[in-house]
Amino acid sequence: MKKDLVFWFCWMICLFPSVFMEVPVFAQTSSPAEPVRMEEVVVTATRDREEVRRVPSSVSVITAEDIKQSGATSVVDVLDKLEGIQVRSYSGNSPEAMIDLRGFGGENPFGKTLILLDGRRLNRPDMHSANWFQIPLGNIERIEVVRGANVVLYGDNAIGGVINIITKKGKGRPVVSATATAGSYGLNNERIGISGKQDKLAYAANGENYFSWGYRERSKLASQSGSLDLGYDLSDHFQLSLGFAGNHTNYDLPGALTKDQMTSDRRQYQPATPQNWSNAADNDDGMDKSGRINLGVQAMREQLGQLDLFFSYGKNAFAYNMPSWNTNQYTNTDMDSYAFNPKYVLDGHLFGFQNKIVAGVDYYNEPYAKNTWDNRERTVKTGWAELRRETMEYYVRDEFMPWENLILAAGYRAGGTILGGNYTDSQNAANSFYNQEKRHPAEAYEGAATLLIGKKSNLYGKYSRIYRIPFLDEQASFNGWGGGFYTNLDKERGQSMELGTLLYPHDSLKISLSVFRIDMEDEIAWNDSTKRNENLDRTRHQGAEGAISWNIKGYVTITGQYTYHLATFEDGQYNKNELPLVPNRIMGASADIMLPYNFTLRPEVRYVSDCYLSGDYNNDAEKLSS
Repeated sequence: MKKDLVFWFCWMICLFPSVFMEVPVFAQTSSPAEPVRMEEVVVTATRDREEVRRVPSSVSVITAEDIKQSGATSVVDVLDKLEGIQVRSYSGNSPEAMIDLRGFGGENPFGKTLILLDGRRLNRPDMHSANWFQIPLGNIERIEVVRGANVVLYGDNAIGGVINIITKKGKGRPVVSATATAGSYGLNNERIGISGKQDKLAYAANGENYFSWGYRERSKLASQSGSLDLGYDLSDHFQLSLGFAGNHTNYDLPGALTKDQMTSDRRQYQPATPQNWSNAADNDDGMDKSGRINLGVQAMREQLGQLDLFFSYGKNAFAYNMPSWNTNQYTNTDMDSYAFNPKYVLDGHLFGFQNKIVAGVDYYNEPYAKNTWDNRERTVKTGWAELRRETMEYYVRDEFMPWENLILAAGYRAGGTILGGNYTDSQNAANSFYNQEKRHPAEAYEGAATLLIGKKSNLYGKYSRIYRIPFLDEQASFNGWGGGFYTNLDKERGQSMELGTLLYPHDSLKISLSVFRIDMEDEIAWNDSTKRNENLDRTRHQGAEGAISWNIKGYVTITGQYTYHLATFEDGQYNKNELPLVPNRIMGASADIMLPYNFTLRPEVRYVSDCYLSGDYNNDAEKLSS
């Protein structure tokens, strides 16, 4: 399997002469080819505006126009087409679909990918993925995907990468947009929006409705969302922003299927499986409600730098009805989130050389309450938890240019997170715990170098020390599988190394390549024997990711992606075995063919190789087929 890594590394070396020589590889015509469109600036990779090629990471930018042309009806549909990303869902249209960057696999890969909305984190403090339907697709200006570790700048969750969804801001004359989409399985998706700027006031409002019966039985999903973003220029150097958003999503949960059940009818809901202590999933469903308020203050002076003060509050309510579980779980969860994120940026010169420093503080306070009942009517409470998660960390990162084509960067983050609280099990007092607390000190640092080549290309290398804080329901058990607060469960730690390049052999041809290795200690996974989450032996996640985009005379754009991931144990009884749910290869290709009258034909193909099933650490069970 290591041949894949060797192949990609050699290909990178062989391609570099074509960049330095700057020799056209296609003959010029009277009608020059339209260049591959590239977003010049991203804000996610360095927590400030930065030209893409100056970033020591593999970066993808999806614009609003890209989303429109793709026909996607959710953010997950958009991300699923990118290299290095694997999407998993229990129902095919779940609002809590799991995103896996850099091949971590397991039951909670979303814990290693940070999801941001306009720079504000959406990751939940428990073992659930973010609700992707809380973001109106029509309100998205662009999506920035930064692969690789960004723990220094963002802290927890940013091990495999960061996905930042940036919403539209008002500008210019008022613009009204409305779209409607219909499809198979009862799909209907309607969007409406208005944006503009009047004098000093900018505004953008969007609403969206989504409904689908789903491919499988009992996989219905209905979601309504809306947002309002306002901006006001007090002066040329002082700006205010205010944002509101809300979402209400209802969905069925069809449950899991065995291979034989899929062969018989892959669209059926989960039948009763007494050997797994499960009833039929003929009445499982969930509900998410969320709201958020953001307030931003930005002050900037050319010589003094830029100061940003961001405040945000989010309120979320979740209800799950799971009669298929043997314990008849009916739960209500209330989760609040308070955040304060001051940041300072100074872009200038140091000893006559260009230098930029970014420094800030991240404070999060997340109260969490969960009640468990024994019936759908919520008349008999069987358990209740009151927990909290509080984080206070500071960071600093500096970019220094000793030469006009070389950027050296270094950064550091420190602080910590406190997890704690109480849980009462009214049916088994032995599972209860009170006034428990665990503090996880946090420290991360990184060093990187970026070599700028020509006008668009680069070569970069990066090394990082990283960590991930446990979820609340990893640190404690309060979901019906025993009980207890595990003070001996440690945070995940590791180191990340990456080498990559962005190449433009020709204006119409773009190639991106990266190879990486992430060595982890104390990764957290469920142990079915002890019925609790535990730290694993040392693991390694390595691979190569590449993409190519070629625009042929403005009429056809061909794109391709290839991903190779290998995740293995590096110690203990499973030494050299592969981790479950990590496909070794993911490949995709598409072509956008421009037709008369503004029609576009877009054939696509995607392949995902097989992988070991969840919990198969021995690697001796039948694989999940491709």
